Amino acid sequence: MRTLTTIGQLDQHAGQTVWIGCWLGGKRSSGKIQFLQLRDGTGFVQGVVVKSEVPEAAWTAAQQLTQESSLYVKGEVRAEPRSPSGYELTVQEIEIIQITQDYPITPKEHGVDFLMDRRHLWLRSAKQRAIMVIRAQIIRSIQQFFDERSFTLVDPPVLTPSSCEGTTNLFHTKYFDEDAYLTQSGQLYMEAAAMALGKVYSFGPTFRAEKSKTRRHLIEFWMIEPEMAFVDHEENLRVQEQFISYVVQSVLANCRRELETVGRDVSKLEAIQAPFPRITYDEAIKLLHDGGFDIPWGEDFGAPHETAIAAAFDKPVFITHYPTSIKAFYMKPDPNRPEVVLCADMIAPEGYGEIIGGSQRIDDPQLLAERFAEHELSTEAYQWYLDLRQYGSVPHSGFGLGLERTVAWICGLEHVRETIAFPRTLYRLYP
Repeated sequence: MRTLTTIGQLDQHAGQTVWIGCWLGGKRSSGKIQFLQLRDGTGFVQGVVVKSEVPEAAWTAAQQLTQESSLYVKGEVRAEPRSPSGYELTVQEIEIIQITQDYPITPKEHGVDFLMDRRHLWLRSAKQRAIMVIRAQIIRSIQQFFDERSFTLVDPPVLTPSSCEGTTNLFHTKYFDEDAYLTQSGQLYMEAAAMALGKVYSFGPTFRAEKSKTRRHLIEFWMIEPEMAFVDHEENLRVQEQFISYVVQSVLANCRRELETVGRDVSKLEAIQAPFPRITYDEAIKLLHDGGFDIPWGEDFGAPHETAIAAAFDKPVFITHYPTSIKAFYMKPDPNRPEVVLCADMIAPEGYGEIIGGSQRIDDPQLLAERFAEHELSTEAYQWYLDLRQYGSVPHSGFGLGLERTVAWICGLEHVRETIAFPRTLYRLYP
């Protein structure tokens, strides 16, 4: 039984002979030498087959290989400064597992629909693999950030009885004899958890039945939602900017090669260090008016507005103190100006839009009851949420980060559909 090494481990085996299990990404021939582009999920390496130095069976096997054929390769690991990985494999033996016929994604330009129909195969490409590696590092750094700061991971339910923000954009299902919906946020449950554990966060899928076709939206996406007891609006903002700085710097430290593969200008990411600039909603409206936008006070910002605001900064920017009328019922009004709330949206630079939304939550039981009445919300379905203000209410704050938008921004991607292995969009449920 052979022992396999991965391509990602070749730097530990310079000068040694190893076996790897891999696929053929492509090949080229130069007379009596064949160059095999090999991948195994951990990286890419070139295998060099010299006819005069290998058994005839190995040379013939190399000739038979087609794109995405699977094989075992034995070879000597050799340092090669010109190689992206720094190493090359001088092939000695080849054992074919399967010869692939008519692989559909050839080295040429393909349309988006063609590639999305073959997403299960498109993931094998160098760029798509790099995006998935960066996404995994972002997830790892998110968990590390909160774990290092004594947050407890809590899992909210995916099936909920209703929604405090209405059910228009929720996916309906039956829960035996009751109506249920796929969650669009775990926030309310995280508030309950924070009252038990102090600082908590959830990390899971959320669903929005929005008929949106923009480059920023998915139907199924992942959210990170921290909630913190005894934390006010200002401290909430400090946590957010430290959080984003930590994640970006972690990706820079661990994914340089992948960022290069996706073509990211890392100098823009290197500038992402806390603190971040802050402007109020009022100041944002003025900035937009000065830029030629005709938007009245009290209207929410769309993608063009967010892009214009972000263009004035080279870091993410907080827009704070939105009008109460356009924000969620649970956001705490500013005590000095109740027509605005103690909230903030964090807008990513380079036109990627909002990546975080957060606020200080209402902690006054009477005011929350009034908000329920104003918004005609079901006290029956969410009496438990009102209970949180009756039994030991404290000032508390939280926020939600959309993972896929964050991946798109950090990778510099044009569309959010490439940020998750199998995206769910308005017209796509396959594969």
